[in-house]
Amino acid sequence: MSLAEGSRMKPKPPLVPLGTLIGRELRNEEVEKPMVKYGQAALAKKGEDYFLIKPDCQRIPGNPSTSFLVFAIFDGHNGISAAIFAKENLLTNVLSAIPQGIGREDWLQALPRALVAGFVKTDIEFQQKGETSGTTVTFVVIDGWTVTVASVGDSRCILDTQGGVVSLLTVDHRLEENEEERQRVTASGGEVGRLNVFGGNEVGPLRCWPGGLCLSRSIGDTDVGEFIVPIPHVKQVKLSNAGGRLIIASDGIWDALSSDMAAQSCRGLPAELAAKLVVKEALRSRGLKDDTTCLVVDIIPYAHPVLPPTTRNKQNLLSSLIFGKKSQNFMNKTTNKLSAVGVVEELFEEGSAMLAERYVIISCF
Repeated sequence: MSLAEGSRMKPKPPLVPLGTLIGRELRNEEVEKPMVKYGQAALAKKGEDYFLIKPDCQRIPGNPSTSFLVFAIFDGHNGISAAIFAKENLLTNVLSAIPQGIGREDWLQALPRALVAGFVKTDIEFQQKGETSGTTVTFVVIDGWTVTVASVGDSRCILDTQGGVVSLLTVDHRLEENEEERQRVTASGGEVGRLNVFGGNEVGPLRCWPGGLCLSRSIGDTDVGEFIVPIPHVKQVKLSNAGGRLIIASDGIWDALSSDMAAQSCRGLPAELAAKLVVKEALRSRGLKDDTTCLVVDIIPYAHPVLPPTTRNKQNLLSSLIFGKKSQNFMNKTTNKLSAVGVVEELFEEGSAMLAERYVIISCF
C-alpha cells in the first residue's frame, strides 16, 4: 500500500455537534470565573458604621453571565445621615454614569470614571439636604478577577495574596499621615493644625480648619470648607487565578492593627470566621474605642474553595516591627512588593483631587 493510499484510508475524527462545542466553551468560561465568598463582623461604639453587600448585581439586568459584586463600608461622623444616604444612593449613581449596552471590557474601563462621578453626584445630592454629617467610603466592585476600589477617608481595603504579600488598595486621607493632602488643603485656603487647649497647648491629631475635621476627603461635611472633597482615590487590579483575600474595614480596625497584622491574624480561615477574628483581634489589641466593622472577601478558583494558609514572610514581620502599624513607609513597601511578584496586574490608579474637573464631571449634574 502506498503512503498516499494509507493517508486516504485513515479514519476521520468524529464530528462534534456545534451545541456541544458551545456548551464546552461556556463551561470553560464558568470555570475560569472565581468563586467569591465573604463574611462580615462588627462591634458598635457610636453606631455610625454602615456596610453594603450586594452579591447579585448584573451589568445587563436579567443576564446572570454579567454578574458582579459590590462591597462597601461607610464610617459616619457627626451623625449617621451621610453614611445612610451614601449607602442607599452611591451604587445607583455609579451605575448611572456608565454607558448602557457596552461589553464587559468597555464596562470595566468606564468604571473608574463612573466611580468618581458617582461619588461627586452623591455628595452634591446630600449637600442639597442641608445636613452637616459626613462619611468615609470604601467601595469595592468585583467582576471576575478584576477588583476596582474607590475610597475617601480612612476606611481601608487591603489585598492579601499567596506568599504572604499584603497590598493597600486604598490611600488614607488622614491629615496626620498624608503630607500630600496637607499640602493640597493649605493650597486651597484651609489651615492645618491641632486643637488648642488652655495654655496654648496643642493636642490630638492634625485637623483642617474651619471645621476641625481630621480627614481631607469625605462625602458630606457641608459645614466644612471646599477643600474637603468627595473625589475618591481609585485603583483597579486584576488578580491571577491564584486569587486573593480582601479585608475591607473601618478605622476601628486599622487604629488597632497594621495591614500585615490583620491579614496574618486570619489566614487559612473561611471568610466569615476570618472577619470575626479580625474584629476580635482589634478589640483585644485596643479595646472598643470606636465603631469596628470588617468585611472579608475571598476571590478564589473553584478548585480551591478555601485560601490556603500562608507562612508569614519574615521580611514582612520585620517591617511591621520596624515601621509600626501606621507607617506609610511600610505600606509602600508592601504595595511595591506585590507588583514585583506578579500575582496581580495593576490596570488603573488615580487619586488626584482634580479628577472631577479633568473628567468634566461636575458640570454634568
